[in-house]
Amino acid sequence: MLKAVIVDDEPKAIQSLIWEISNFSEEIEVMASFTNPDEALAYLNSNTPDCLFLDIQMPTIGGFQFLEQLNAINFAVVITTAYDEYAIKALKHEATDYLLKPIDSDDLRDCISKIKKHSDRTINSLKLERMLVNFNTQFDRKKITINTDGKLLFLDIDDIIYIESDGNYSTLYLQNHKKIVITKKLKEVDAILPEHYFFRIHNSYIINLNKIKAFIKNEGYVIMDSDHKIPVARQRKSDFLEKL
Repeated sequence: MLKAVIVDDEPKAIQSLIWEISNFSEEIEVMASFTNPDEALAYLNSNTPDCLFLDIQMPTIGGFQFLEQLNAINFAVVITTAYDEYAIKALKHEATDYLLKPIDSDDLRDCISKIKKHSDRTINSLKLERMLVNFNTQFDRKKITINTDGKLLFLDIDDIIYIESDGNYSTLYLQNHKKIVITKKLKEVDAILPEHYFFRIHNSYIINLNKIKAFIKNEGYVIMDSDHKIPVARQRKSDFLEKL
C-alpha cells in the first residue's frame, strides 16, 4: 500500500482528493493532510511517504518554494493545480506528474501508476546506493559514492576541493577544473562525507580541509588550491579553527 501526503490550503480540495483516492484506488492511502505548509514541512522532514500531492498556489508559500525547503525529496511529487501553465515548471522541478483541478478519475489512475513505478525505482536505487556506500565505508575510506543522473559515481575524496549549495542542488568542484552537479541538498552531501576531511564552513559551502591554501583571518575567507575564495561563516569560525 502506497502512503500519500496532501498539502493544499483549501480543505475542500483535500476532501475531494481523498474521496477520489478512496473510491478509485485501493493501492494508495492518505497518511496525512495539511492546509498549513509549515506544519507539512515539519512532518515531511521527519517522515517519508511514497507520494506528495502538492498544491502550487498557496497564500503563505508557493508549492515550488515549499519543495526547496524540504531537507530531501525521497518520494514522488504530484503537482495539483487549476492552471495548466504550471505543467512545464512542474516537470522542471522533476515532479512525477501533475493533476488539473477538478481532478479527473482517469487522470488519477494514470498518476497512481506513475507513482508506483517511481516508488519501485526509488526502493531499488536506495538499496543499491546503501550497499555501495557501506562497501566504501568499510573497505575504501578514501572514496565516496554519489548518485547522479541515474548512475553511481565513485569519487576519490582527494579529488574534491569544495562543494557549493544551490537550493535542491549541490555542485562538487574537483581537481583539474572539473565539476559535478547533483540533485542533493548540501545537508545530504555533508552526511556522506567523512568529518575528518571535510568541514561545512558556511551554509552554502563544504570544503576539503586538505585543499586549503590560505586562511585570511581579518577578511574571513579561505583560499582553496583551486584559488577559489570561500567565506567562513562567523558562527562557524571557532569550530573551523579547532579543525585546523
